[in-house]
Amino acid sequence: MAKLFTPFTIRGVEFKNRIVMAPMCMYSSHNLDGKVEDWHKIHYATRAVGQVGLIIVEATAVLPEGRISDRDLGIWSDDHVDGLSELVRLMKQHGAKTGIQIAHAGRKATVDGDIYAPSALRFNDQYKTPVEMSLAEIRETIDAFRDAAIRAKKAGFDLIELHAAHGYLINEFLSPLANERTDEYGGPSENRYRFLREIIDSVRSEWDGPLFVRISAEDYADGGMSTSQYIEMVNWMKTQDVDLIDVSSGAVVPAKIDAYPGYQVPFSEQIRKETGIATGAVGLITTGLQAEEILKNERADVVLLARELLRNPYWPYSAAKELGVAIEPPKQYDRGWIL
Repeated sequence: MAKLFTPFTIRGVEFKNRIVMAPMCMYSSHNLDGKVEDWHKIHYATRAVGQVGLIIVEATAVLPEGRISDRDLGIWSDDHVDGLSELVRLMKQHGAKTGIQIAHAGRKATVDGDIYAPSALRFNDQYKTPVEMSLAEIRETIDAFRDAAIRAKKAGFDLIELHAAHGYLINEFLSPLANERTDEYGGPSENRYRFLREIIDSVRSEWDGPLFVRISAEDYADGGMSTSQYIEMVNWMKTQDVDLIDVSSGAVVPAKIDAYPGYQVPFSEQIRKETGIATGAVGLITTGLQAEEILKNERADVVLLARELLRNPYWPYSAAKELGVAIEPPKQYDRGWIL
């Protein structure tokens, strides 16, 4: 049996295979209220029909000023729960497990009004200069992540992922390239980790299910974070009952990245081998054979697909055929498998 199609269990939650849909913003909340719309219902349910084992809903903002754009989904209000519950229902009826990535965009937010970051450093000339967060604002944001976890539980999600990658707020605190604070949230690595530490503790106070953290394992810039430096922080995450590290890279500062198929897999492999924590590999993974190599050689425990699942929501069927595995389609599609 191809490992790609073997189950994977975390905290009693069994994923039917090791194919994960990575969170990808749809920028489709057109009423600017952060609520689920018809597009989201069709988009996510289609990948569940396509036999993706775990679907992680796009970066969903814990505060309105923390949206990447004003068309992002939100989870800062109880008014968001009903729409998210409907998403969960639609995905689960086709056998997928459901996750949600909760996030704050920090200095990369493009909404009206003030935006917030650990330091008053803008990402580049196209972005606004953020307000340096006060201790009270840091506390408010940590509490917002906790409240988001409560709402995720009410909506029925199986899993939460914290977005600590791609130059958004948590990533900004972790990297010295974006964090020039001189208080307890800046300076040495333990202080820069404090914000994430307190978010994890806050979320874990309300959430006992699987918890992933997405990180950018390389900053691709002098003076920035590297995979080796992240090993220390990942070991701290292990002590806080984080279950899996979703290993991406880049985007905390503008940088040239040499992207090629599987270019981020070595980061996942290193973190997995040096910390013993489960990891997810992502980044230009497009074929079943490529995914199987990653898993068979223990370079990751799951593979996350993004753009490939935009191109082909039924990718698991293609991968199964490539690997010689028979997977059962929905009954309504049975005749498509009869030659």
